[in-house]
Amino acid sequence: MPRKLHLAVSPYGVGGPGQHGLWKDPRVAKNTSLDIRYYIKLAQSAEQALFDAFFIVDSQFINASYPAHYLNRLEPLTLLSAVATHTNRIGLVATASSTYNSPFNLARRLASLDHISGGRAGWNVVTSFDTQTSKNYGLEKHLDYAARYSRALEAVKVVRGLWDSYEDDAFPADVGKGVFLDPSKLHVLNHSGEHFRVVGPLNVSRSPQGQPVIFQAGMSEEGRNLAAHIAESIYAHAESLEASQAYYADVKQRAAALGRNPDHIVIFIAASPVVASTDEAAARLSREIYEADNDFDRKLGFLGRAFGAYDFSKHDLDAPFPDVAHLARRGRRAAMRLVSRARSEGLTLRQVVEQLSEYKPSPFTGAPDTVADTIAHWVQSSATDGLNLRFRTIEDFESFAADVVPLLQKRKLFRTEYEGSTLRSSLGLPLPVNRHTLGREKAAG
Repeated sequence: MPRKLHLAVSPYGVGGPGQHGLWKDPRVAKNTSLDIRYYIKLAQSAEQALFDAFFIVDSQFINASYPAHYLNRLEPLTLLSAVATHTNRIGLVATASSTYNSPFNLARRLASLDHISGGRAGWNVVTSFDTQTSKNYGLEKHLDYAARYSRALEAVKVVRGLWDSYEDDAFPADVGKGVFLDPSKLHVLNHSGEHFRVVGPLNVSRSPQGQPVIFQAGMSEEGRNLAAHIAESIYAHAESLEASQAYYADVKQRAAALGRNPDHIVIFIAASPVVASTDEAAARLSREIYEADNDFDRKLGFLGRAFGAYDFSKHDLDAPFPDVAHLARRGRRAAMRLVSRARSEGLTLRQVVEQLSEYKPSPFTGAPDTVADTIAHWVQSSATDGLNLRFRTIEDFESFAADVVPLLQKRKLFRTEYEGSTLRSSLGLPLPVNRHTLGREKAAG
């Protein structure tokens, strides 16, 4: 039997990284990123195409150099609560920072979304690499890498503990006996750790899927370790087939070494397919999309995001890359690697920008058959379990759904109907048993 493919879609709105100029497209309304009707329509189209999840990314710091979608968009949990009432099967995954949220508040909001959606919520755990985010929370300094990932691990532990506040049968609601709650099935957390002190319990019961699905996004050493410990699904970026295979094997092996079932971690890679009637037409369209957004000054400005929104425009473009290592240490590991490579190769600022933004067509570019074959190859060669897809417009998504998805179904790689009503059932993940119920069952022998 071929390995099964999972598909998610993530909206671009008026344009994110790599699509900064999307707002200029006449097919895109200028208020798209704020228009709930846009998100509902895309989610409904994805549900009709039997996608696993509707995935919302987020960040909490911007300046004027950021992409249009970042400048003016809806908060993920609010957005997905509205989408939940207009969909029935597709999973709803919200990005929320473990660095700049309290576990109790997160647990309650995500549990609420899980109930509103009938068991379709997921939490994409991020640690926030925009170092200036700290200023929006009254902190002078962004937490360093070790502290952010330690906090994330503890935050997930606390949230999961709060989600188990009630056992599944805690509410008999027996009118005749006058019993609404069985108090023996309500549990106080009393967590006291390095980063958090949370008493609990949570005032939201368990949902049809037990707990929201934990997603995680991170490619660094710390990110991989966190994924191995807590992730049930992962959102990763793919530089190549070989790099994706290596990442896939590494994370699964780390999880197995911790005693986890590696099949209970579903890995999605980001992908932006370009599909046309022929391979040649798709290649031309891919290049046209790149050239429409090929603005050096814009790319120079956005480079600063990885360095605390640093303004690189004040430097000579043809001088050696500036010494900004101190600005990268609390952000992404990739920024530190970039500084090291620029030093070792003697790159100028201009060369760094050009190399980072050189034309690299998506491997999922071509006629429908070509794209379907490529997707099948990536999944069957253990490079990924699924794709988190982005399309410039809803029309582009609908073309993919009409032309490529049926080919994936014909290859018996993708479902022809939903396996159940929850996100866990779509992803093939087990229902988590309440820890207190499990403890009672073990004690009973």
